[in-house]
Amino acid sequence: MTPQPATHPWLTSLQTELDGLEAALLQGNATGVERASARVQGVLQKAPKATVFSAPGHAALREQMHSAAERFGRLRQAVLRASAQSQRAVHSLLPQQAQPTYGHMAGPSSTGGAGRAYLAA
Repeated sequence: MTPQPATHPWLTSLQTELDGLEAALLQGNATGVERASARVQGVLQKAPKATVFSAPGHAALREQMHSAAERFGRLRQAVLRASAQSQRAVHSLLPQQAQPTYGHMAGPSSTGGAGRAYLAA
């Protein structure tokens, strides 16, 4: 039986925070997702230099890093989907009046006839 390769402490920390993010997503806890996302971001900002993982003999660490990156990507997509669902729910409950971009504007012209003055100049 081959021994399991050691995991870099940063990867352990990242996996722990990803676990927290996943749990908050599964619970549908928006505040928890927000907090967990901030903690994941904090861990990502403290990432070691790439040379740590590219050193000879660290193939297992590179594989663990790749696995963590894939998991992060999946959870990121889940967060984006949850956010979009929340936005759709808010818009259906509180529809905003659409402001026409083109069309007749009520009231006097705000340009004060500047268009005609330009043509006369």
